Amino acid sequence: MLYNALKLAHVLSIIVWVGGMVFAHFFLRPAAQSLEPPQRLRLMHDVLQRFLGAVTVAVVLVLVSGLWMIGNVARQAAQSGGSFAMPLDWTVMATLGILMMAIFGHIRFALFRRLQRAVAASDWPAGGQAMAAIRQWVGVNLGLGLAIVVITLLM
Repeated sequence: MLYNALKLAHVLSIIVWVGGMVFAHFFLRPAAQSLEPPQRLRLMHDVLQRFLGAVTVAVVLVLVSGLWMIGNVARQAAQSGGSFAMPLDWTVMATLGILMMAIFGHIRFALFRRLQRAVAASDWPAGGQAMAAIRQWVGVNLGLGLAIVVITLLM
């Protein structure tokens, strides 16, 4: 039962993370383009502040639940006298997931702080540069997240 609950938390957290990136990248950002830079950057700042907070929780849940599930399967294999070899799709998922977490950390703790400072100072050109960098890295993370989903479902 605990394994299933952790797997549920794992998958729901990924849905929040990847689904939020899809929404922001393909729907919110293009719709916000019709706004003037001060309004657009304030809106994106406020949305990202909420989203990045939720993704921080999701990242922790994904990491903890993923490590626990892998450890649990390895422990069961060892207790039954067998050996544990992590399946290739799990290895790919874990490796790309950790890369996604590192990129998220860069977005959250470097790029978003630049956006915060720019919005607070009403420095719209600097805010636009920060948003462009955030958009670029969100695109990379979205590609990695979708690759993980495809690989794990097709392998």
